[in-house]
Amino acid sequence: MRILVTGAGRAIGAATAVELSRAGHEVVATARDPGLLDDLDVALRLPLDVTDDGSVRAALSAAGELDAVVNNAALNGKGPLETFPIGQLEDMFATNAFGALRVVQPLLAAWRRRGSGVIVNISSIQGRVATPLDGAYSATKYALESLSETLHYELGHFGIRVVIVEPGYIAPGMKPADRTPGDPAYAQLWEEWEHTDRAVTGPAGRPGPEVVAAAVLAAIEDPDTPLRVPVGDDAALVLGARASLDDAAFEAAMRAVLGATW
Repeated sequence: MRILVTGAGRAIGAATAVELSRAGHEVVATARDPGLLDDLDVALRLPLDVTDDGSVRAALSAAGELDAVVNNAALNGKGPLETFPIGQLEDMFATNAFGALRVVQPLLAAWRRRGSGVIVNISSIQGRVATPLDGAYSATKYALESLSETLHYELGHFGIRVVIVEPGYIAPGMKPADRTPGDPAYAQLWEEWEHTDRAVTGPAGRPGPEVVAAAVLAAIEDPDTPLRVPVGDDAALVLGARASLDDAAFEAAMRAVLGATW
């Protein structure tokens, strides 16, 4: 299969490009900074800014006929919503949610006619569970999940599959988040949430991006892959608890696990 991967310059995107290529697929690796792709053993490397229509058109034209797209390009940002810059939030939505749709829209008519195609959207555990200081990032991933679920319902009729991959904590993950500390009144909250990953990943710590890459490969190759695929023990734990508990019970459980007092 010929597969385009966005945000392939580092971490999950790079690991995914390598895993797909190793499995025998023709990978078109893309990134806003194409210099980050130099070391990848892939079929083609292209510049792609998923927020720019012209850049998307140029990349898709150069990529040739595609069988699948992995939407991984994303921006992160941390801070209390009281003071989070709206412009930064808009930039995050433009990349994390709208960018994924911008990339696949031009492909769908041809995919409908031929009756096949796969879209794998890299979401996050925070596309299902919002947490303090990560509300901006979480909101963009909630939006990506909503768009993905709707595409699943609309496109399945035509033989086009959509899969949402939901990683937990991964190391190394995406580029470190831009931090907006906000009012000093939130200092205690920052302190409490500084190392919450340690409470849910266990003694083994964060898995590497290769586990996400393996999940993406399986999603593309296995037509029976479900709509949502949690990745990592922490993702399975948290999302399982969220599905089985009401809001108050889930909050109480997470506070107990994390030792949160805020």
